[in-house]
Amino acid sequence: MLKSPRFLQSVKTEKFQSTISSPAAVLAGTPPGGRAQLPALRKPLTSAKEEDSMALRTHPDSSWGWMVVLAGFVQTALVFGVIRSFGIFFVEFVAHFKESTSTVSWALSLGVAILQFANQGRLRSCGRAGVAQEVRKAHGFSARQGPMGCALSARYGARPVVMAGGLLASLGLLLASFSVKISHLYLSIGLISGFGWALVFTPSTAAVSEYFQKRQALAMGLAVSGAGVSSLVFSPLFQLLADSYGWRGALLVVSAMSLNLVVSAALLRPLTGEGDGQPDVQAQDSKWRQTLASLFALELLRHGGFLRYVLAFVLVDAGYFVPYAHLVAHAREEGCDEYQAAFIMAAAAVADMFGRIWAGWLADTAVFCRLVHHLTLWTLLTGVSLALVPLGHGFAALVSLGLCYGFFAGALVPLQFASLAEIVGADLVLGGIGLMHMLESVGALVGTPLSGWLRDITGNYTASFLTAGAFLLAGSAILLTLPDYFSCSRPSQTKAETLTGPPDHQAFELRGLPQQDRA
Repeated sequence: MLKSPRFLQSVKTEKFQSTISSPAAVLAGTPPGGRAQLPALRKPLTSAKEEDSMALRTHPDSSWGWMVVLAGFVQTALVFGVIRSFGIFFVEFVAHFKESTSTVSWALSLGVAILQFANQGRLRSCGRAGVAQEVRKAHGFSARQGPMGCALSARYGARPVVMAGGLLASLGLLLASFSVKISHLYLSIGLISGFGWALVFTPSTAAVSEYFQKRQALAMGLAVSGAGVSSLVFSPLFQLLADSYGWRGALLVVSAMSLNLVVSAALLRPLTGEGDGQPDVQAQDSKWRQTLASLFALELLRHGGFLRYVLAFVLVDAGYFVPYAHLVAHAREEGCDEYQAAFIMAAAAVADMFGRIWAGWLADTAVFCRLVHHLTLWTLLTGVSLALVPLGHGFAALVSLGLCYGFFAGALVPLQFASLAEIVGADLVLGGIGLMHMLESVGALVGTPLSGWLRDITGNYTASFLTAGAFLLAGSAILLTLPDYFSCSRPSQTKAETLTGPPDHQAFELRGLPQQDRA
């Protein structure tokens, strides 16, 4: 039976289309006319570069998190270890520049004030991956976060911000070694290094908290323990460097050491997870603006209890940082040699670390019914220990007083933020932290120069330490005036807290304090 030409043409066309019907047949390797493997069309084509980036993805509780902990350890050591040991250079500055004690004191007080001004804020906003968690139960260790560094790391990431901060910290110390006027120290150590220190510690601690969920307490404790460990080593080391190379050469060495902040920042790999793609620029910009807007709760300026709490810590900070600059100089005047004086400051720094651990444990035992009662006790004891420093007239007595000061001063640190939640409520505590520390940085700025001025007019540090202790005693007295201070019941919920439901108790875990059950 003969077929029409039109029929034959249609058959050939169908065979031809079956052969090349789908590019999936070619991509999947199916034979001509075979069944196309349609699922192969859904398989994405990835370049070698994309595959490498996927292989580098990290997740919470991954092994790379311990490298981030190492970076945090180095960074806390090179920030707070240097600050705590700077009393060695204070003695050298006074002798070289022939300036008054109060004039030289402004150099370190500026650095501490800028560090404090820019180094408090909200932890959860600092992460770019959106997986940051509050610091939980870090056994009394400090976990400070800052509005400026937080906003910058939310916009650009932790790694470049910490690298920039490390460069600034090193640059400030480098320029300080070439100072010919005391004003040069104000600019180099006070402004440049102070700002660099703030940028370093802010996002690095947030990175540690992002990388851990199951063992976050251990990780945070190890990261911030660098401050205590380095303080034990840096005080005698800086004295040895000053004796060997002079204060200028010693600052050059410390500047070179600070460059390790840049190296350690390279370990802060951005945290990514499955399904993460290219960053959304608009989403990052929106998050950055939200971070800036959420750092401060300005309505607290009309909160009477909050303002009294801030006033108390303005007074506390006016005396708290005096030993950082003047304890070594006072020990030298009392007959201790250079290395004995350095050891006193190192012993105080180690006692500080143990004090924080003890305060966290004691708060969990609920010896007092409210955290603010614990805070008042440690503030009072810190003031008493400072006021007793002039009674120490030998190495053994000064070491004992230094240990007491370090332990008590460390114990009040983790309670400062946790007690704030009892004053303003959980809904305002995060915004109140940044506002509180911006205001109380005034005390850190003027306290040390005032102590130096008293040394200049009296000829010794007796009045300086008595005044420093009086500031803390006055601060503890103001704490007694807080609303419902003598009540053991939890303060009533604020209106905002009532509307939003029960507070997130993770928000109380500021500065790593294990919180007691307030239910």
